[in-house]
Amino acid sequence: MEGPILEAIVLAAGSGSRFGGGKLTAAWDAGVLLEGALAAAFAAPVRSVTVVIGAEADAVSSAARAFDPRTVIVHAPDHAEGMGASLRTGIASLPADADGVYVFLGDMPRVPAQVLPAMAQALVDGALAVAPTFGGRRGNPVLIDRTLFPQLLALTGDAGARGVLQDLGERLVLIESPNDGVLFDVDEPGDLSTLTTAHPREGGDPG
Repeated sequence: MEGPILEAIVLAAGSGSRFGGGKLTAAWDAGVLLEGALAAAFAAPVRSVTVVIGAEADAVSSAARAFDPRTVIVHAPDHAEGMGASLRTGIASLPADADGVYVFLGDMPRVPAQVLPAMAQALVDGALAVAPTFGGRRGNPVLIDRTLFPQLLALTGDAGARGVLQDLGERLVLIESPNDGVLFDVDEPGDLSTLTTAHPREGGDPG
């Protein structure tokens, strides 16, 4: 394929305790919540989409494969450790020739596809990482260059990529999103009925 070889990871290993369980397979739009993140991931300029599963593994895996059989499923055995473990597992599963990876969060169903190509171009232009913003707030997904993979593989506990990103300075490029889908996530059942947010929260930490 032309240009950098990019992959996508969808982090879907959490237990969704604040939701009460079953979050990623809860009804959303015409399908289930996870499908929103998968749709965005498959719309990105990537070679493959990997879903990292953990809690409720069978249900999440089935939902992902039902959405698109091309989905690669990877299980994070230490998912209970936190987001860092899920991200670490996803990065370790990538092909050795991957130039970069988009990290999507499974509970963010409204990421606008329009922002994704611009993120890829920023990586081509020399960024080490790229994130979308809306209303001055940084959101998700994050696109990360392969040179940062060793740092992601060293993550422990519930630490996501935030610590890695904050040290990049100008090498972290921010791309303006056309809407607040890069901030909107689902934590509680009531969030499922919220199509827009008057005061969107900052997107969760990828990992």
